[in-house]
Amino acid sequence: PVTAGSIAVPYGHVIGNEKWRGSEIAQKLQGKIRLIFEDGLGLVDFHLSNRTCVLYISEADLVAGDEFKRRLVRFRNASSLGGIVIVERTQISDQYFLAVQKLVVLELGMVLLPVANQGEASQLITQLVSVYVREQSKDHNSNPFLRKQSSHLAEPSVFRTVQQIPGVGKTKALLLLQQFGSIHRLCNASLTELELVVGQTVAQQIYNF
Repeated sequence: PVTAGSIAVPYGHVIGNEKWRGSEIAQKLQGKIRLIFEDGLGLVDFHLSNRTCVLYISEADLVAGDEFKRRLVRFRNASSLGGIVIVERTQISDQYFLAVQKLVVLELGMVLLPVANQGEASQLITQLVSVYVREQSKDHNSNPFLRKQSSHLAEPSVFRTVQQIPGVGKTKALLLLQQFGSIHRLCNASLTELELVVGQTVAQQIYNF
């Protein structure tokens, strides 16, 4: 399934597909940015922001055949997100690169960035995230309330408590604390306010709880 577009990325975080847990790219990212793993990202490998995500094509994908092409086309057809395609361009995969470039850039209209390995890919993702954080912080800095709320996010006990609510995991807990700033305000939030942050189903669960 293509779930692109239904993921809300907390400020300054990256959401990674569960399949990358333990990989070199994940290990190198975790020292530099806040990385959360989630199942059910569908075709997407990493969500960098609410609007932008990464699809990663490895050397093995290129050598294995056309499955990666079908994946890219399915993503483009089913998603309104900006997709950045990171491709491993190595001595082995170089012969396939021009065809991939033509498909991604000319036919699908997506951004293509070649890397030599997963280590280089992690540096690239880190740079992209820092750009999004700078862009978002311009909006955040103009709102005095958001700065006050950010202190609550550093309290692990508050974060853990919010995660105890049925239907709320790490990602939604971060989003809720960013929006409401404290458990007190979260408890007093209306169903409509909650729906704007986490959607109808989870909002109802939080409200009932």
